[in-house]
Amino acid sequence: MLNKKIPVAIVFCCTFLYMEILFRIFAVSSFFSWNFIFLFLYIIFLSFLFSFCISLFRQKVSKFLFFTFLFFQTLWYSGEIIFKNSFHVYFSLSTTLFADQALGFASKIFEILFSYWWLILLLFLPFFLCIFFQKYINFEKQMMNASIILLCVSLTSYFIFVGFLQDTSSYLSPNSLYYQVLNNPLNKETFGAFPSIFIELRKLLFPKKEEIFQIIQDDTVNEDIPIVYEKNILDIPFSSFIEKEEDLKLRSMHEFFMKDMGTTQNKYSGYFKGKNLILIMAESFNSIAVHKELTPTLYKLSHEGFVFENFYSPVILSTIGGEFQELTSLYPDLTLLSKTFRAGTNYFPFGYGKVFQDSGYEIFAYHNHKYQFQDRNQYLASLGFTNYLGCGNGLEKRINCSLWPESDQEMFSATMSDYMFDNKPFFTYYVTVSGHMSYNFKKNDMAIKNQDFVKDLPYSTDIKAYLATQIELDRALQNLIVHLEKSGKLKDTVIALVGDHYPYDISLEHINEIANPKRDDIIEINRSYFILWNSEMEFVSISKVGGNMDVLPTILNLFDISYDSRLLMGKDLLSPEEGLVIFADSSWISDKGTFLANKGLFIPKDQVQNEDYVKRMNQIVSNRINLSKLILEKDYYKKVLGD
Repeated sequence: MLNKKIPVAIVFCCTFLYMEILFRIFAVSSFFSWNFIFLFLYIIFLSFLFSFCISLFRQKVSKFLFFTFLFFQTLWYSGEIIFKNSFHVYFSLSTTLFADQALGFASKIFEILFSYWWLILLLFLPFFLCIFFQKYINFEKQMMNASIILLCVSLTSYFIFVGFLQDTSSYLSPNSLYYQVLNNPLNKETFGAFPSIFIELRKLLFPKKEEIFQIIQDDTVNEDIPIVYEKNILDIPFSSFIEKEEDLKLRSMHEFFMKDMGTTQNKYSGYFKGKNLILIMAESFNSIAVHKELTPTLYKLSHEGFVFENFYSPVILSTIGGEFQELTSLYPDLTLLSKTFRAGTNYFPFGYGKVFQDSGYEIFAYHNHKYQFQDRNQYLASLGFTNYLGCGNGLEKRINCSLWPESDQEMFSATMSDYMFDNKPFFTYYVTVSGHMSYNFKKNDMAIKNQDFVKDLPYSTDIKAYLATQIELDRALQNLIVHLEKSGKLKDTVIALVGDHYPYDISLEHINEIANPKRDDIIEINRSYFILWNSEMEFVSISKVGGNMDVLPTILNLFDISYDSRLLMGKDLLSPEEGLVIFADSSWISDKGTFLANKGLFIPKDQVQNEDYVKRMNQIVSNRINLSKLILEKDYYKKVLGD
């Protein structure tokens, strides 16, 4: 009878494969983006390795270990799927550093748990079947020869797996993903959910040196007018730093930045010099929120002033990922985002608060939710916002902080008197929350407040509720403009607004009810607006591709504030250099085309395939991701520009 029992290794293989298929169906955008041979070999490796460990114990212990592992395996896959559907990014070990964000919106997670109860039951099906049919599973302690065979099969499978990784022709080849590039989304889609955790753990424990490619830039750019403009760079003695530097990473950074030519100034440099600035990070703002009748102020602002026709707000870990890009012009590294940025320990010489205060501006910052959420009070202070108010440190005395989400209109109305009636120039930063999920008319106070404006629209409930929340932002902006005009400051004030991410609580299917043109779930789902408006300026259309990382250098250039464009990974959207936006899985879009990392596919705008161009752009993407990480890790700005 014993020989007829199913080996534990086979059970593990089957449960792994079953759960990976469910993960692929319910959490991955493209079912066929995985490479089955990698997944299958890694599953065999893990299954036989775990079976080898279990085989060393007596039957009772072996059975206990088996069911314990199977239970946690099921919980893990359930968590992976729920996390992806909650935050629309893949779970990684680094995201555990943002557990406070998940706890802050626990009700949303419980909603998803409830809505996916049937999927959780499907995932637990192998666990229950194994309990019911446990007498058919071989839990007997194995003879030494049998255990050695299990170990040999495991190791053989792993070596075959490694053998299939020899192709290094692509920047994001399986070889690069496994050994060098820490790209969690592509690891999930290439190797599978569970294997990717082991890959990430190995890279976190034994990190390899980041590779920085030196790109020789093409400086032959056609200018609108025959004027030679200077570069937006500072006089930094990189040669001296290189001679004295013993740290190889820092030395390579000095060498890279010294050879970088920087971005070019242009006819708009200093265009807004001396004007006031109100910068708004708008929760879940997206181009689908702009409606001529429902949100007329947003429509006006997004169709006047500087109009960026191809702007994107990439989702890289919720609000803090979008805000980090907009505030620092760096690509977010999830680990360092929590360890250093949130702690406020990095030096940021180009932080909005610092540079505008140095230019003689009064600085204000407001957020109509918990002031310390995700340590916003600490990282805003590191950027020069020392006069920051939110719910919990003073703003609760002015607005109703018991609502969820809180009102943008209330926040704007309650704070305008702080800065609007003084003679000094001011810079005001608002982080809004009215547009926050969940989008329904039961638990969202802003959606309920504005329900009458959207109740007859021919859209799904979540779309109507989302639009209702954006009406609150629209009314706040309308009120702001009215008061600026009354105070005589409108003509001397610039309003800038950017979203942190698209409303990822809404399915792509529902978003496409209102989106025109229709969107995909990798690139175009992130299409948005960057509002940059002054009542006195003429309409200017910019077709260059841009994203949240480009906001800071664009504003610095317009306000004639000195900065070094080499040290920012975003670039001035008004400069003649080519635009580039990088997404969470290293996909990108440029002025010449779109690269889909999970397919290794470049879609050119002119239908001409250029392999050298794609290779060069992938190197630039790698540069900007790696350099962003190293700038935080090494506190690089302090070393080259610190006081």
